[in-house]
Amino acid sequence: MQASLVRRQLSGLVPPKIASPSILSSGKGADLNPLVAFYSKLPKGPAHAAAARGIKARYFNGKNASASPIVITVLAIFGLGYTIDYQMHLKHHKNHAH
Repeated sequence: MQASLVRRQLSGLVPPKIASPSILSSGKGADLNPLVAFYSKLPKGPAHAAAARGIKARYFNGKNASASPIVITVLAIFGLGYTIDYQMHLKHHKNHAH
């Protein structure tokens, strides 16, 4: 791939260059106001604990631990397989009465 194509694809991941080496070495603090404003709005302190979501958190972790999803999955697979086998059996024998 060409360098410009890679640069264009990664432009959404890489933040824009706000502070350049010339601004930092010249000692002009007024040019860094956008950078200071951005970082002052970021949350400070430890991150909040993520809320437990999903099937694993709902059925397998904590006080509500249960094997019901596994049992339901096994029964659903059995039911689907039985239905397919039954339909194939009827299609195979419908014109061949014994």
